[in-house]
Amino acid sequence: MSKIIGISAFYHDSAAALIVDGKIIAAAQEERFSRKKNTSSFPINAIKYCLDEANLNINQIDYIAFYEKPRLKFHRFIKNHIQFFPNGLKQFIAGIKDWVYTNSNFEKKINSELKPIIGNKSCKIKVLYVEHHLSHAASTYYCSNFEDAAILTIDGVGELSTTTLFHGSEENIIKIKEIQFPDSIGLLYSSFTYFLGFKVNSGEYKLMGLAPYGDIKSKETSDYIKLITENIIDVKEDGSFKLNMKYFQYHIGFNMIEETLWEDLFGIKRRDDKEEFNQRHCNLALAIQNVTESIILKLIQEVKKITKSNNICLAGGVALNCVANGKILNSNIFKNIYIQPAAGDAGGAIGAALAVNYLFIGNKNNQKNKSDIMYDTYLGPHFNDNYILNMIKNVNAKYIYYENFDELIDSISNFIVQVKIIGWFQGRMEFGPRALGNRSILADPRASDMQMRLNISIKKREGFRPFAPAVLNSRTEYYFNLKYKSPYMQFVAQVADNIKLKISDNYSNLNLREKLYTKKSLYPAITHVDFSARIQTVNKESNERFWKLLQCLHSKYDLGLLINTSFNVRGEPIVCSPEDAYNCFMNTEIDYLVIENFIFDKKEQLVVSNNITFEQD
Repeated sequence: MSKIIGISAFYHDSAAALIVDGKIIAAAQEERFSRKKNTSSFPINAIKYCLDEANLNINQIDYIAFYEKPRLKFHRFIKNHIQFFPNGLKQFIAGIKDWVYTNSNFEKKINSELKPIIGNKSCKIKVLYVEHHLSHAASTYYCSNFEDAAILTIDGVGELSTTTLFHGSEENIIKIKEIQFPDSIGLLYSSFTYFLGFKVNSGEYKLMGLAPYGDIKSKETSDYIKLITENIIDVKEDGSFKLNMKYFQYHIGFNMIEETLWEDLFGIKRRDDKEEFNQRHCNLALAIQNVTESIILKLIQEVKKITKSNNICLAGGVALNCVANGKILNSNIFKNIYIQPAAGDAGGAIGAALAVNYLFIGNKNNQKNKSDIMYDTYLGPHFNDNYILNMIKNVNAKYIYYENFDELIDSISNFIVQVKIIGWFQGRMEFGPRALGNRSILADPRASDMQMRLNISIKKREGFRPFAPAVLNSRTEYYFNLKYKSPYMQFVAQVADNIKLKISDNYSNLNLREKLYTKKSLYPAITHVDFSARIQTVNKESNERFWKLLQCLHSKYDLGLLINTSFNVRGEPIVCSPEDAYNCFMNTEIDYLVIENFIFDKKEQLVVSNNITFEQD
């Protein structure tokens, strides 16, 4: 029996995972414990949790799998400097110092980081290094249950690769072709993220949310697309591409782009993060989203042509672009699609461990035909009643305890239709960027002001941001044009015609704010400006408690879907512990908090804490 700890660390979204005989026992992101969003720190707390969950100590682990090869990354660093010398000399000097003092003996570094667990003893566990994109590929292919699949991984950059095509067959993963740094779809998208005033490595999904406010029929959007494809990126029919590096700085400096060249090309200044959005910003966001989708679809066609598989597996940060995923689904190029729920770097911890299990050790896949070896991403900590009662005592909270869970959801259903906002905390925490019904904020999507209430009063973020619906699997096609299961909130689809409302003929000419406040469906809080929604489908097998709540709402109030957004505020990671949940509850306008079978009414609480600081993310 092989016991492997997978680690992702030192860039962003640090995480750890424990694989025992090919089974994912536990996985968690370090940010959930440290409370530092997108932290790059060594995931010592996540490792401790994984060991505790399995009742193992570190000496019982056979291998540590790291999600990339540091020496190969250093090779890229040197190669890049030679290619662009003398540009980027300051970056090179800073980087070479970091390599010499920190990364030259990576195994020693990991030993040092593990000291809180191993003490002063040297770690005798063999450390194995897996190429970054192979970690991504393994994270999606081995979790897919496909015996044969095309695999496409796209992100900013691993060591050298930015885009890689693989073929998975049985336990093997074979690299077919790759595109290398500095040419990168992920960094191209991040460059536009930066230009439009969002934070790189966390604001890309904001850019994706802004894009639908653009007008695809406008000449300006068409012109932007033309400017991008004629000046910034050259795309071939097979999906391969080259960036015009004169427009970028990420390869030679400390900024993403040559701002002056971008401003001259697009005729607008780089947006300050405090500046209001205008239609030009929206149209530019739509243009790069359109270009990105076009490239991805070409790559999808290429990997299909080479592998001839009916199945596709996706991973890497770009696989979190659920709008593009919806386009892949609608293309019908592949019969079956699997997207790793933790598609970004955090998921590399799982992928590295699985790659070691199957490709290094040579174990056979005994997890095939399992319904979901990701266990619907519910791989994080859980807390029993004794723990919750101790938390209640410490904060002097007032609560009601329900012995019968059905009675609890009946009460919560009543609160939801009374337009109350619910903090929902159940079972094991989700792994990955999405809250899927265990660390969620829930609300009625029929309320016309709910989107603004949640964005401003709860999430403390931009008002234009859309919210995702969680819908009963059996009711998905009633509400949405989606015939494919979407348990991980990874596909965008249009709302069904029967819930759409008629809008004015001049809708496309309205500004961002006017579009935002136009009621577009019977469920306005989950209907984006282009009549789309990012959908989570829920069934009894994946999450019985969450399913029961939705089923109760459907039975009593003919409401088969809810707003489901992550249980956090801007600048904070998703809550992990009951303490995190109660703190967030008390510092926002959430009306009721549900932790397991405990209900907390905001009006009954005696003390309001002020421990949360709302940071810019």
